[in-house]
Amino acid sequence: MHVDTQFSIFLVNAPGVMDAVTRALAEAKVNLFALSLSDSGEHGVLRVVCDNPDKAREVLRKTHDRWTETDILVVPIGNTPGAFESVTRKLAAADININYAFCTAAQNGGGTSTAVFKVADVEKALAALKK
Repeated sequence: MHVDTQFSIFLVNAPGVMDAVTRALAEAKVNLFALSLSDSGEHGVLRVVCDNPDKAREVLRKTHDRWTETDILVVPIGNTPGAFESVTRKLAAADININYAFCTAAQNGGGTSTAVFKVADVEKALAALKK
C-alpha cells in the first residue's frame, strides 16, 4: 500500500481522442497499471496511475493541454468477495471520506487486484489501513 500520483486527463468525447493520449504514453514506454474513464456528456475524464509519473507528466505537457494530478492511495487487495469492503470499512471507521475509487481485477477470480482511492487525507488513510 502506498501513495501515488494519479493523472486526470480531460477529454472531448470524440473518436480517437483517448487513443491519442494512451498512444503518446505507450510510445514513451509509460506503463498504466490502473485506469478509469468517466463520461459527463460532451467530455470525459481519463484517470490513470502509471509506473513513471515523471515521464507521464513530461508526455502530457507536450501532448495535452487539460490535465491535473493528485495524490491517491493504492492498495493491493485479494480478488475475493469482501476484499474491497475490508478497506472501505477501515476508512469509514477512521472517519475518512472516499471521494471516488476504482480497481483492477485479476482474471478468473484469483491473484491480486489493485484498488485506487481518492481520499481527503492520504496520510491519515495510510495510518488507518496499517492498523
